[in-house]
Amino acid sequence: MQRHFTKMHGLGNDFAVFNDLDGQLRLQPEQIRRLADRHLGIGFDQLLLVSAAGSDDVEFTYRIYNADGSEVEHCGNGARCFARYVIDKGLTESRRIPVMTKGGRIVLVANDDGTVTVEMGVPEFAPHKIPFSAESQSSAYTLELKDRVIRIGAMSIGNPHAVTLVDDTDTAEVDLLGAQIESHKRFPRRVNAGFMQVVSRNAIRLRVYERGVGETRACGTGACAAAVIGMQQGLLDDTVSVSLPGGDLSIHWPGEGEPVFMTGPATTVFEGTITL
Repeated sequence: MQRHFTKMHGLGNDFAVFNDLDGQLRLQPEQIRRLADRHLGIGFDQLLLVSAAGSDDVEFTYRIYNADGSEVEHCGNGARCFARYVIDKGLTESRRIPVMTKGGRIVLVANDDGTVTVEMGVPEFAPHKIPFSAESQSSAYTLELKDRVIRIGAMSIGNPHAVTLVDDTDTAEVDLLGAQIESHKRFPRRVNAGFMQVVSRNAIRLRVYERGVGETRACGTGACAAAVIGMQQGLLDDTVSVSLPGGDLSIHWPGEGEPVFMTGPATTVFEGTITL
């Protein structure tokens, strides 16, 4: 079976987007892993499916699969690409697009300057909602790794995140520590690990080791998590520029009980057809 796809990226976090509005695409994890291979397949961090809406309050269902074949709840950079895709392909005339993800309902807004703002939902800090093993909720936790103890903030923004402060993201041991944090026993569904350097009250630098992927050039939900945890810990103001290896995102969080808003670019790279 041949299927058309679009290769896209959000700040270097790259995706293969497939239209599955007919509901006929049944990809197995091993197929996704082959497609994700950068030498033998398309090559991507995540595969995105545009699926039919399952309820009246959304226009589409947005499904996300990591390069290892696992389905995940949310991807902010992917959400911006999803919005750009459905608009460019003429699948919607809306500029404000509600979609359903595995992590819940989100809203995508196409801006006049070509950027996309994603209403990412309300962050969850309760340990059982992340999920994270802890006796009580806190703005910071200690986490024992193989040869050291680190402090993290933990939250869910549709998917789980752990964020640790570092002096310099350039020298942070992202691969070594990220792998240990991702698979730590206190995170029963694994976790995305962020390494945040605070530059000022309105700017941070960030690297993210993504669950099921490894370090990526950008992570939208990771940017939201880092900014929100920095705000929660009193380090940041309510609007923050997040500088990732692939580029910058703007994150705004009005405060407790409110949704997080992320704004950034989405870029189409090329179109193709592949035999599945």
